[in-house]
Amino acid sequence: MKVYTKTGDRGTTALIGGERVFKTDERVEAYGSVDELSAFAALLADELRKEAALAAEVDDLNRILSRLMSVEALLARGTTGCEKVAPLPAEAVTWLEERIDALQAQVPPIDKFTIPGGNGVVSMCHVCRTVCRRAERAALRADAAYGVDAEVLAFLNRLSDYFYLLGRRLTVHFGVEEILWIP
Repeated sequence: MKVYTKTGDRGTTALIGGERVFKTDERVEAYGSVDELSAFAALLADELRKEAALAAEVDDLNRILSRLMSVEALLARGTTGCEKVAPLPAEAVTWLEERIDALQAQVPPIDKFTIPGGNGVVSMCHVCRTVCRRAERAALRADAAYGVDAEVLAFLNRLSDYFYLLGRRLTVHFGVEEILWIP
């Protein structure tokens, strides 16, 4: 099977179920943004793999990457023939909340915004966070137009918080000074 099909040359693509839509369709924008997030999260995991002490964080990211593939499939569903797309497990959001709570317990409390930076890996967490926020906004637009599973929307919302706290946790791990925004 060839990688290129030439069926998208005029600006359309197929959703799961075969429905053809323009590549500017809200669902395509949403799953495309999640795909971009997956690539950045994989890059972050690759960087963390360099330190054995961060194996648990790599495991978390691998689990998140698998869930993001499910999110992409759910966002790519057409209006028919999509019965085979499994829903996101309800525990996906609960698991993220537990991970967020665990990360938050490992960092000092703050009452200001943080300014990203200080370490490349910490900055990657913030890139993931901001791409996740964009993916969430795209998913909300898809939801308004076509409907999206509530678990997908909740997962993306929590995931951006996860990346924020992972960045704070890695700031502590790498001994980087956390810069707070003081206007």
